[in-house]
Amino acid sequence: MKRPGKITIIGGGIAGLCTAVYARQSGYEVDLLEQHQSAGGLATSWRRGEYTFETCLHWLVGSNPGGTLHAEWREVCDIDRLRFVDHEEFVRVEDEHGASLHIYADVDCLEAELVKVAPEDEIEIRYFTNAIRQLVDLPMPHPDQPWLARIAGILKMLPDLPLIWRLSHMSVDDYGKRFTHPLLRAFFSGGATGHLSVLALILSLAWMSSRNAGYAIGGSQALVRIIVEKFFSLGGHVRYGARVCKILVEDAAAVGVQLESGEIISADWVVSAADGHATIHNLLGSRYTDKAFEEAFARYETFPSYLQVSLGVARDLAQEPGYLTLVLDDQFEVDPETRLPALAFRIFHYDPTFAPPGKTAVTCFLPTRNFAFWADLRRDAPERYQSEKHRIAQAVIAVLERRLHGLRDEIEVTDVSTPATVLRYTSNWKGSMEGWLMTPDTGFSALPHTLAGLQHFAMVGQWVQPGGGLPSGLLTARAAIQAICRQDHVSFRPGAVP
Repeated sequence: MKRPGKITIIGGGIAGLCTAVYARQSGYEVDLLEQHQSAGGLATSWRRGEYTFETCLHWLVGSNPGGTLHAEWREVCDIDRLRFVDHEEFVRVEDEHGASLHIYADVDCLEAELVKVAPEDEIEIRYFTNAIRQLVDLPMPHPDQPWLARIAGILKMLPDLPLIWRLSHMSVDDYGKRFTHPLLRAFFSGGATGHLSVLALILSLAWMSSRNAGYAIGGSQALVRIIVEKFFSLGGHVRYGARVCKILVEDAAAVGVQLESGEIISADWVVSAADGHATIHNLLGSRYTDKAFEEAFARYETFPSYLQVSLGVARDLAQEPGYLTLVLDDQFEVDPETRLPALAFRIFHYDPTFAPPGKTAVTCFLPTRNFAFWADLRRDAPERYQSEKHRIAQAVIAVLERRLHGLRDEIEVTDVSTPATVLRYTSNWKGSMEGWLMTPDTGFSALPHTLAGLQHFAMVGQWVQPGGGLPSGLLTARAAIQAICRQDHVSFRPGAVP
């Protein structure tokens, strides 16, 4: 076997961290470059006074030691150190007139609730819950699987393939039209993510039902922290404040990067875990691309960007649902191009690390595709930008106040992030929260992790695997390092100590 060389990784989010761990386990020297002063990318939270506000982790596929992806997470971190909460109720949908619908994680409880509340939709409800039951053990596809393993996986899934095909070719919005009950239709009304394949929603519910999609106490930073610790234990280090401005290429091969400071860092391989569009068109100057990426940037739909209103509330909200969707009588105005029929709140009473005893961190997620409005406003009209943030916060508080009377007087901290914040901290194309949306057009198909004509280069993360989420970072990292090892004739050693 050849002696491993040096890999330079751009970006310290989940994908970059996992890539760094796999590379070190296989014996490579690693330079992990992160433009900010902390790792995680969009897998992050922030502190305001006594409160912590999470913006990423809803659940983690692989939380169950016997479930899909748990073994892969154990390769890159000591996942068993995390404490997971499995919610009995995934989300509660309410209108402003007291009607409510409980979406339980357990599929049997879910079915009973839906049939009780919406007996007119019983036939469709049972089709829906039976789909969850049928797919509860469906493995997540691995982009690094050899062909024989893929064939074996397909043969194992043969009984499920007709159902998978039907669900993967239908959007959440279209699926919701099968139901007549208004709150049930509201649950399936995907809003900004309505074009998401309904298969993705059903798989999420299947993982929750099997208790393999728990919430990690401490949020996304708890996961980031133990991956960083794993990397450090392997002799790795992260260079913070290292903003890459150019990927260096000689003889059609990546040979290193140049930082904004002018420093040159040489490498045998360059792996970008940064924004895909910026990587191809800025760092590589549009000199190398691929038909698949050209098609994706022209045709694929991204996850929307978003605003987040975060509230530190001096009240114990333990009796409220952890995830609450309020269907509104009048649509909520986010910006000149965005109106929302419902607001989604996360009430973090289940995470004691986010607020002092007797108090609660609450966040409201506001998706928008009008990222340019917020970015331009912050740049060109900072006073109006602050005014708009204040307007949004007060409007959100007014909605929540109607549900939780007296709340306004108990709010100790108010914080608003916008698409301009996302762009500033992650440079994600269009301020997207998770890269490519997994629609009926894209399905599970991954994009190539290489670019035509460019050697010793790879891409990982949410711009390679439609569907986004933390698993895309883990799986694309694994696939990329396995491919690099194969090309270098180096043994791929996941979980090993170099």
